[in-house]
Amino acid sequence: MNKSQLIDSMASKSGLTKADSKKALEAFIDSTSDALKAGDKLSLVGFGSFTVNQRNARTGRNPQTGKEIQIKAKKVVKFKPGSELADCVN
Repeated sequence: MNKSQLIDSMASKSGLTKADSKKALEAFIDSTSDALKAGDKLSLVGFGSFTVNQRNARTGRNPQTGKEIQIKAKKVVKFKPGSELADCVN
């Protein structure tokens, strides 16, 4: 499912217009991004939680040449599904 299909699905299930559903989805994405940038954890009970984790710098290998390369430290977003979401998928 892509973004436009998600907007269509949200509109049909909520009774909102597609334009309102698009605004709601974009507001959710913006709010989630802002919270994670601030270092906060976002928890949606039953759905899951988003957190930011720090990855340390490490040594890797270029798969084409086999030469060692240095991979910089960075922050990554982690998602842990909630029990309801996990049960619905299984």
